[in-house]
Amino acid sequence: MKFLLIMHDNRQIWDALTDEERKEVMSGHGTFMETVKESGELVSTAALADPSQSAVVRVRGGVPAVTDGPYLEAKEYLGGYYLVECDSRERALELAALIPDAALDGVGVEVRPVVFAGGIDG
Repeated sequence: MKFLLIMHDNRQIWDALTDEERKEVMSGHGTFMETVKESGELVSTAALADPSQSAVVRVRGGVPAVTDGPYLEAKEYLGGYYLVECDSRERALELAALIPDAALDGVGVEVRPVVFAGGIDG
C-alpha cells in the first residue's frame, strides 16, 4: 500500500527553534531518507518552497486569473511529503514517527493512504 506522509509546517514554530534545533531536524530528514531508501519503502519525496512563493490559478468565465501567495491564510502549510510503499498502515505510522517534524510541538505528520496514483509511465 502507498501512503503519503505529509509534513505540515508552521513558520512561527520553525522560527522559534534554535539554529542547532533546525540543523537537527534537517539532518534527521537525511537519516529518515536513508532508512526508507535502504528498506525499499521510499517512492518519492519533495520539499516545497515557502507559501509566499506560490501562486493560485482560478479560471472564471474561461479567463485564467493568477494571484500571488497561498490559497488560504493559515499558520500551517504543506511543507513537503514522502510517498512510501509499505505493508500496512501501522508501518506507515511507524515511519511517520521517524520524521523529525513529528517531534516538534505544534506540528505533526499526516498519514494518508493513496487510492490512486498516475504518472508518465502508468
